[in-house]
Amino acid sequence: MKLIADSGSTKTSWVLAEGGSTVRRVSTAGINPVVQGEETIVSTLRELASQLDGQPTEIHFFGAGCRGEACLLMRRCLAVVFPDAVTEVESDLLGAARALFDDREGIACILGTGSNSCLYDGKGIVENVPPLGFILGDEGSGAALGKAFINALFKGDLPEDMKREYLEETGQTYEDIIRHVYREPNANRYLATTSLFISKHLDFKPLADIVEQNIECFFTKNVDKYGRRDVPVGAVGSIAYVYADTFRKVAERHGYRVEHIVKEPIEMLVKVV
Repeated sequence: MKLIADSGSTKTSWVLAEGGSTVRRVSTAGINPVVQGEETIVSTLRELASQLDGQPTEIHFFGAGCRGEACLLMRRCLAVVFPDAVTEVESDLLGAARALFDDREGIACILGTGSNSCLYDGKGIVENVPPLGFILGDEGSGAALGKAFINALFKGDLPEDMKREYLEETGQTYEDIIRHVYREPNANRYLATTSLFISKHLDFKPLADIVEQNIECFFTKNVDKYGRRDVPVGAVGSIAYVYADTFRKVAERHGYRVEHIVKEPIEMLVKVV
């Protein structure tokens, strides 16, 4: 049996599969070997193992931060809990590309809490515009959308009654928001939660414009840099999925053909790894 994982910092989706069919699906805490130590990762993997029906012979782990030394750490952790399994550890970006295009060329995009993209040749990543994280980049992401929304809310670009509604609905004050962003951990995740409110008010044009500008910036700063309008574009992630119509609209305006937009790549990975 194969154990396939799509992991971010917040959540890891696992599928135990046999013959291309799902045997069991499990969710655990997110695993990111860049920011987590071996003890934390192994603890999460032991929790996973207790929920599986059977032991995998192969493990394909696609995760955020899985490059270089982080890949080696992840392999060591997997070997502790699943010593008999053959393991593959790759980036979540390669996982997204395989899920979207299998063995064909394409431009793969991730738009979730953060963002990323690559030019994929059907085997591997051949070009990657660095995302730079939510402070310096991550255009199109939930974190970038949250920054633009909060800015517009308090700088007077959105109506006062919308600001009042947002603060009342989330039970926050201006001071709470500043504290979350500047003094507490995971500011990127916090900013991305604004999408829950934004997605319910897309009929209000100024808010829809903020969403469109965010995705427009993603294409201008990332996708356009590959110079490959001859290959299809695909996207995974909650932001791409929730704002799929806007993503397609912007892509078409930039001259691209969009194939797939999926919330999570895990089910598609089951069919191709």
